[in-house]
Amino acid sequence: MKGENKRSPSSLVKSDVIETLLGLNSEDDVDLFEAAIEEVTERRHAEEALLNAGALQRAIFNSANFSCIATDAKGVIQIFNVGAERMLGYSAIEVVDNITPAEISDPQEIIARAEALSVELSTPIEPGFDALVFKATRGIEDIYELTYIRKDGSRFPAVVSVTALRDDQGIIIGYLLIGTDNSVGKQAEEALLKAGALQKAIFNSANFSSIATDAHGVIQIFNVGAERMLGYTADEVMNKITPADISDPKEVIERAKELSIELDTAITPGFDALVFKARRGIEDIYELTYIRKDGSRFPAVVSVTALRDEHKAIIGYLLIGTDNTARKRIEEEQKELGRRLQDQHFYTRNLIESNIDALTTTDPSGIITDVNKQMEELTGNNRDSLIGTPFKDYFTDPEFAAAGIKRVLSEKIISDYELTARTKNGKETVVSINATTFYHRDNKLQGIFYGARDVTERNRLNQKLLEKNIELENAKAVAEKANLAKSDFLSSMSHELRTPLGAILGFAQLMESSTPAPPPAQKRSIAQILKAGWYLLELINEILDLALIESGKLPMSLEAVSLSEVMQECVLMSEPQAQLHDIKVVFTRSTTKDFLNVDRTRLKQVIINLLSNAIKYNRKGGSVILEHSQSSDDMMRFSVRDTGEGLSAEQLGQLFQPFNRLGQEANNQEGTGIGLVVSKRLVESMGGVIGVQSTVGVGSVFWFELKRTDEPVSNLADSAIMVTETLQYEDSERLQTLLYVEDNPANLMLVENIISRRPNLRFLSAADAIQGIEMAHTHQPDVILMDINLPGISGLIALKILRESPITASIPVVALSANAIPRDIEKGLDAGFFHYLTKPLRINEFLKTLDIALEYANKSAVIADDEEK
Repeated sequence: MKGENKRSPSSLVKSDVIETLLGLNSEDDVDLFEAAIEEVTERRHAEEALLNAGALQRAIFNSANFSCIATDAKGVIQIFNVGAERMLGYSAIEVVDNITPAEISDPQEIIARAEALSVELSTPIEPGFDALVFKATRGIEDIYELTYIRKDGSRFPAVVSVTALRDDQGIIIGYLLIGTDNSVGKQAEEALLKAGALQKAIFNSANFSSIATDAHGVIQIFNVGAERMLGYTADEVMNKITPADISDPKEVIERAKELSIELDTAITPGFDALVFKARRGIEDIYELTYIRKDGSRFPAVVSVTALRDEHKAIIGYLLIGTDNTARKRIEEEQKELGRRLQDQHFYTRNLIESNIDALTTTDPSGIITDVNKQMEELTGNNRDSLIGTPFKDYFTDPEFAAAGIKRVLSEKIISDYELTARTKNGKETVVSINATTFYHRDNKLQGIFYGARDVTERNRLNQKLLEKNIELENAKAVAEKANLAKSDFLSSMSHELRTPLGAILGFAQLMESSTPAPPPAQKRSIAQILKAGWYLLELINEILDLALIESGKLPMSLEAVSLSEVMQECVLMSEPQAQLHDIKVVFTRSTTKDFLNVDRTRLKQVIINLLSNAIKYNRKGGSVILEHSQSSDDMMRFSVRDTGEGLSAEQLGQLFQPFNRLGQEANNQEGTGIGLVVSKRLVESMGGVIGVQSTVGVGSVFWFELKRTDEPVSNLADSAIMVTETLQYEDSERLQTLLYVEDNPANLMLVENIISRRPNLRFLSAADAIQGIEMAHTHQPDVILMDINLPGISGLIALKILRESPITASIPVVALSANAIPRDIEKGLDAGFFHYLTKPLRINEFLKTLDIALEYANKSAVIADDEEK
């Protein structure tokens, strides 16, 4: 006994491991194994003590956390460990010498793997066991994902590592497939152990880290897989550190706390927290973050087993780890519902379970392959009992359900296919079925996906929706009626306000331009009347604009507009106001040609409004700067900068509110407080934005941005002709006739007074449309002025009658109306009016329009005379 105690560690490994663990009898087998052990002994001295008691060997093969399946060279299973039995539901006796691993694997995945490897390795590979080990036969250690099929038909995904088992001459004698834990398959396994092939395959595998420690936790074995995963060499860690030193310290601390609560005992953070369960004889598997030599991290699944000698005394610990990065990523995507992928190619379990519909997948023949909980509730059966049964059997009319299966196979997709589902206890539910076929990646039909929804709630909601739609239609009709009434009101208000205002402004203009000129005092009074009148017209226009914008009725005529031209026009129009307030307006014309896609009139309205405000609320002798610049690739920014008093934060918050003048009404400044509101709506209607920055005592900057556009193609020839024709016109020497159809005496008197200044014009008038039509036929005037709102028939109807008569069809008819809403103007021009003038009249504009109409009439008469000749 003393002599035995003095044996060297090397001799202990050779004798105890060979004789005690393996029970080898053949001298040749012993020689082979001794050579293998000698090689390990020379590299790792500390490992010998563990191998001496056979603890490491037993821990690997008896672990229930990894499936360890070994085959002979033909693929027939020879070893089927405890882990494999637990995972797959077979006993070792049922599979050893009977089947290959291919027969417990998903056949479709094996076919797909064979096809993929055939392409990758440029050689034909037959589906079957050969596809699972082909890389290993070529000396390539292989790891891949595969679906295992349990004895009861259920499935689970596995990560499988495959290594070829070779004898000392390098000849393949079998294959090792490690899925999770490891155990011994007794009789067939011993034959492999005699050659040392299984032991070498495990310890030399690069796919699993195998770390063994002594009883104190100091690392004694650090295999090739551990070196590859963690970046350390075995020499750098053996006899130097514990596995806790390469683990996330925060996770180790947290694990110690959790185990202290779970096991009701104080556990110190460190290596003790990693092996505490194993020390108590509990095989343990947990997730932990390993830290590589370079500081990078990766999640690992670690299995811990205590290593014991023949007297059951702990002599160390075995930690087998796998890189869990890929699986961790998949689990993160699924963790909300916590279910695994049923078919990783097409759908995930969490999508199925989170759906409100009862979902089912079947194979092409209609046999159920998967369901969610809603389907379990709908049929009153659990998932396991549903899988493998005909889908049609769970409905009151199986034949009708079967017809639906044929239909979806033919049409690829069906919807709203109603069936009545029935539970085991007889409860029936009418469901609406939506179904579609789904396919493998190679476009081969895999099965049918069904969604069944209880239509009771849907029908109730549909009824409510129908009722709601009726309410909405009624509300829409009421809203449209209200909008129409609003439009009619605006049109009427415009007419009623403009008619008396037209007389005021018209006669005031006549008085101002009369000959001889009025005396100075009277001229000042007339100027005040005109100023107040035009301002009142401006207020009416702003109010109508705001109403039209808010009702969505304001028309926009978008076109490419030159920035420099519009801005120059606005500056010129603002100059009189600026001179009156002693304000300097600064505008620098751009050297580049920039264009906007906007409504020209509305753009000028916005710029003039901002310039007017900047002048009006400036300080005496101040300045206003109008600028523009490119704010982005497709936007131009306009800014109007003033040197006024500026606005406080409170005032800025109240800007763009209708009729809010921010207290300026106390300063005797004219205004309604809606100019900025209208400007904001107009900018937004043209696809832009508007804003302001202001500093009290310094001034304000109002800005807006609109979209740039390309320069339009000009038609200079046409423009030149038009200008030439206009400039060539002179009043004819012959007496021409103007007929004015108007029921308002003041308007008749105003136009008659204006015409009286043109001695070559004869003025005729009619108080209604009927009389006007008769006079047009009798006198055949050169031009007709036509009011729209006339007693009896309207001006629009009168125009139609005049156009239908050959005698009056060619006479230009100019509308002169207080209906100034754009919709009314557009309607009048569409009806055929030569031009459309709005009241109050601007005398210069009226006379210019009249000259154009008379010129047209004169040319028409010349053409008619030529045709008669």
